[in-house]
Amino acid sequence: MHNLFSKHPVNPSDLEEFDKHKLVSFAYDETGDFTGVIAIHRTNKGVPSFGATRLWKYKSFTEGVSDALRLSRLMSYKAALAGLPCGGAKAIIFEKPAYVTDPKARANALKVYADRVNLLGKNFVTGTDVGITQEDLQTMRDLSSQVIGFNDNTTEFTGLGVFESLKASMQEAFGSSEISGRSFAIQGLGKIGTALLKNLIPEVGNGKIYACDINKSRVEEIKHMYPMVEIVSSESIHTQDVDVFSPCALGGVLNKKTVTELKAKVVAGGANNQLATEIIGDSLFAKGVIYAPDYVANAGGIIAIYDEYENPGNYNSEIVRKKVAHIPETLKAIFAESKASHRAPHRVANEMAEKIFNAYA
Repeated sequence: MHNLFSKHPVNPSDLEEFDKHKLVSFAYDETGDFTGVIAIHRTNKGVPSFGATRLWKYKSFTEGVSDALRLSRLMSYKAALAGLPCGGAKAIIFEKPAYVTDPKARANALKVYADRVNLLGKNFVTGTDVGITQEDLQTMRDLSSQVIGFNDNTTEFTGLGVFESLKASMQEAFGSSEISGRSFAIQGLGKIGTALLKNLIPEVGNGKIYACDINKSRVEEIKHMYPMVEIVSSESIHTQDVDVFSPCALGGVLNKKTVTELKAKVVAGGANNQLATEIIGDSLFAKGVIYAPDYVANAGGIIAIYDEYENPGNYNSEIVRKKVAHIPETLKAIFAESKASHRAPHRVANEMAEKIFNAYA
């Protein structure tokens, strides 16, 4: 058997990202055509842990496991501060060339994965993340009732939550949440970045929006749809002299180098794990930058997904919208405590979330 699991064994508890996870399950098949990992960070009695499935090409097996550990932990924090009773989880499917070139091989891998999800019973609910399409989701759903995410406005609510978080952060930084006349830099024009852009465009007035994406065809689409948006390079997006920097691509964008080059007074975006390390959040605070903890700002998606799970066949988008509207209130409470205790917002948010999900035990 030749697969990533056999070639690159790893003990999850030896990894830096391990945080006393409840379960880390390696999944593979006899042929070596499928390899995956499911990580459950925290559990709450009678409630499944929630976490989407990511299909991605990793440099090593260890890198994929680390990603699953890190993202599942993030989901616990996200769910807790979104007012949801579920623990966090995450699943990784290691992408192989055949999944891109051979639809049958891709479908077979997804079916194997769905079968492994079923082995966890009602303890894990999953949906779509990077690399997983709605068609993929349906392939998995055909074999597992634990697969959800078929309401088409999950991205809309994630974007709305980021937009409202951005305004709450501006209120904290500038004393006003007025969008008109302000300047913004959006890193990443995928689903969330575009959803945020659609919210900003009608209100920005004579303001300015810069954006970037590594996908050239996507950039051309945005230039055609929104001529007012100025496209800049991915390397320079964080250096723009703007009021708000909004990371909406992959994680780790806020690091020692980029923080020193940052000119924005607000950082609020939809990407997960924006801080390369916790210390970077402290650096932002010391610099006077208002940072909206990413798992608070981008919680609109899990709010929508949980509502779909909780109300099967009776999904109500207006109820979800009202729940998403509470995200700025959570941020305001975080900013108030940050100011009172002289601690960075991410430290305050972490503490608030940990009190919630540690009480599950």
